[in-house]
Amino acid sequence: MQIPKQMTVMEKLQILSDAAKYDVACTSSGVDRKGNGHGMGNCIAPGIIVTPLALDEFSGPRGDFYKNMFANCPAGRPGTADEVANVAELLMSDKGAFISGSTFLVDGGATASYFYGPLKPKTEA
Repeated sequence: MQIPKQMTVMEKLQILSDAAKYDVACTSSGVDRKGNGHGMGNCIAPGIIVTPLALDEFSGPRGDFYKNMFANCPAGRPGTADEVANVAELLMSDKGAFISGSTFLVDGGATASYFYGPLKPKTEA
């Protein structure tokens, strides 16, 4: 998705909000300030984020799974939409102008805990 420089941060965040419905939001901000279309975009890969749908999941059949995940990941809780927006704001600001071709995992450490920490599935010997 190409985002022109003249858009406001709020307009850009609305685009990302719409794109978040598909789980991964991508932006080409900060990679090609000249507008010639040769940049590599950045992506935001959110983990479990508190939304009305997520609240239904927390109290549903997989609720215990989620509660265990939150209890055993470094953050100890699910994320918020504002925390994901903070990453988007950085990527779309001048402070993120030199960041390109990157995916930012915003999950409070849950993925790392799954592969290397207390959430790692037990293997049978």
